[in-house]
Amino acid sequence: MIKSMTGYAAAESSTNEFRICAEIRSYNSRHLDISLRLPSGYIALEEKLKTLIASRTLRGRIEVHIQIESDSEEANAFEINQTRAKFYISALEKLKSQFKLKDNMSLSLLLGAGGIIKPVETVIDLERIWPAVQDCVQNALDDLDLMRKREGDFIAQDLFARLESISQSIDRIQKESSGLIPVYQQKLKERISILTQDAVELDNGRIVQEAAIFADKSDISEEIVRATSHLLQFRHFMNADEPAGRKLNFLLQELHREFNTMGAKIGNADLSHTIIEIKAELEKVREQIQNIE
Repeated sequence: MIKSMTGYAAAESSTNEFRICAEIRSYNSRHLDISLRLPSGYIALEEKLKTLIASRTLRGRIEVHIQIESDSEEANAFEINQTRAKFYISALEKLKSQFKLKDNMSLSLLLGAGGIIKPVETVIDLERIWPAVQDCVQNALDDLDLMRKREGDFIAQDLFARLESISQSIDRIQKESSGLIPVYQQKLKERISILTQDAVELDNGRIVQEAAIFADKSDISEEIVRATSHLLQFRHFMNADEPAGRKLNFLLQELHREFNTMGAKIGNADLSHTIIEIKAELEKVREQIQNIE
């Protein structure tokens, strides 16, 4: 199964006390890289969330932003730091007296000091809120997975088309390379004729022998068999249920190796040009594979 590594999803859930929003973005990455942003007081949920996300994804950078709001009195209570307020007012009074200032102290001036009114620190029952957070993140992961599968389907269509083109090119190479001995014979005769300026009588038997040796050295039948096998495995992994990105990347490297060897062995300009076209297709396949889980 082909799934893209890029996607976006968001989900919301609520209980009698909490409103939860989970937003997930995923990007390309060679490994699984999870980044979490949680509200203060909920950091202890990080390991549970990472375990949940890792059970659903194998590769990619996953960025998760979770917001949790509560309507309870405890969560919205504030307290006054009376000691800080007392000393701040005292400092203001000293300034006013020393410099003979006439402005009256206002509440906004007092609040501008910061830290005088702050939220009451409450102990959060994480076990009580975890089921709601888990459901919300699960729903977001479901939507993310759906989006990644849809994009993966488009990638798969493109890859299958390119694989078919490469397969047809291999068939053409195999067909045209099977009759190269007469070509090598003719080239060898022409080269000897040019070097000797037709002063030496050519031994046809020796020409045939040398052409056969050269053809054997230039034989690419093994590379064709391996490349064909790699293409079959490529299609198999694309149709398999498990993520295939790493396996496809390995097979792509092997295909590059086989066609590089063919290019080095073969002595036919037309076939060399076909191999160059195949390698260009493989590069486009490589670009697509970088986005596959």
